[in-house]
Amino acid sequence: MTWAPFDESQCDPSPFGQFHRWFDEAVGHMPDRETVALVTSSPRGHPSARMVLLRHVDDHSFGWYTNYGSRKGRDLAANPYGALLWYCEGLGRQIRIEGSVGRMTAAESDAYFDARPRGHQLGAHASAQSSPLASRAVLEERVRAVEAEFEGRDVPRPATWGGYRLTPTHFEFWQHRQDRLHDRVVYDPAGDGWARQRQSP
Repeated sequence: MTWAPFDESQCDPSPFGQFHRWFDEAVGHMPDRETVALVTSSPRGHPSARMVLLRHVDDHSFGWYTNYGSRKGRDLAANPYGALLWYCEGLGRQIRIEGSVGRMTAAESDAYFDARPRGHQLGAHASAQSSPLASRAVLEERVRAVEAEFEGRDVPRPATWGGYRLTPTHFEFWQHRQDRLHDRVVYDPAGDGWARQRQSP
């Protein structure tokens, strides 16, 4: 496979613009472009990683939705910083994004929750994410109870569920090249914009 060169002089001045460029070029090269790894850390500095779906991208932040009581939610309540990793194997590219994390507004979380399939909405009520569960049967019984509770009416967003937004302070764009001589370009805040620099592979 031949990978396209990636030179810092050809990068978008904005890391968000560069993200959108690579994200768009990934169409057809990966089954779900929205899948990213999210890394959080406990107050003692113990890292934890999991895959989440990127459900919000603009020119300032990246966002996802989850249970506030999950491990990632507890981590972020105590240590509100995180990292995202987006990887497109077909193009030999990855993007690392680091920054501070905060909750989205209730209105933003409500709007997204209302657009979810009803089964997903019921599951958000039934599952106390990351807590011990005696058996699958217990979970299925909770789902049946929630179905009965909201039968014939809309399912409201649980107070324990909502969106998070990561506001970046660092980006790294990585392009696979032959002989492990990869192209790496980082962006860091500089004044009112961003400075970009090539780094050794």
